[in-house]
Amino acid sequence: MSAASAARRWYWQRISAMVMTVFVLAHLALVTWAVRGGLSAAEVLGRTQGSVGWGVFYAVFVLLVAIHAGIGLRNVLDEWAATRKWSGAMGLAAGALLLALGWRAVAAVTLGGGYAPQ
Repeated sequence: MSAASAARRWYWQRISAMVMTVFVLAHLALVTWAVRGGLSAAEVLGRTQGSVGWGVFYAVFVLLVAIHAGIGLRNVLDEWAATRKWSGAMGLAAGALLLALGWRAVAAVTLGGGYAPQ
């Protein structure tokens, strides 16, 4: 592992954390507003389905989480694993899995098909 690649990972993890903070605060504020406003899950879903804005917001949020968590897992494995041979691949795989599952959830919530109210 070169010092330059470690510095790039450090940079990207810090930048993703800073930007993600804005998304987390907005998400928590919206959830609090919805719950206190008495909105049901079906009503929230009705407002998010078909919304390009919410789709983009949460797609970017998921991307930031995948970058941040993938780098974080690699760093943890670099420090704690008996061998660092697979830490990069495992961090990348975890980030890709989070990205795929997260974007699938975003598509389900914004494009439809993710929840069927009873």
